[in-house]
Amino acid sequence: MIAHHQWQWVDESRSELSGVLNRDSVPELWAQLKAWQPQQTSLEVSLANVERVDSAGMVMLIHLLEHAKKRNCHIMLSFVPTQLSTLLTLSNVEKYIAEHIKTN
Repeated sequence: MIAHHQWQWVDESRSELSGVLNRDSVPELWAQLKAWQPQQTSLEVSLANVERVDSAGMVMLIHLLEHAKKRNCHIMLSFVPTQLSTLLTLSNVEKYIAEHIKTN
């Protein structure tokens, strides 16, 4: 399992992201996330403690979904902030990741 101040494990099937996901924080966080080799077939990632997200954060989350998918792990995003939902809609990508968004 990876350890990063913005990525915390709740248990083996749940983790959470917190803080700000923007162009300043994403490079370091993504370096950690892309090294993650999932052992589970599904993982819930809570975004309840994400304070702010910009387009860089949105793209990182999309890459995380793809990274996990290539390793046979399905990620469900829970507590998706309104700001992220708006970005997904404006970028016309919400239909591609709808199967990864858990309605709370």
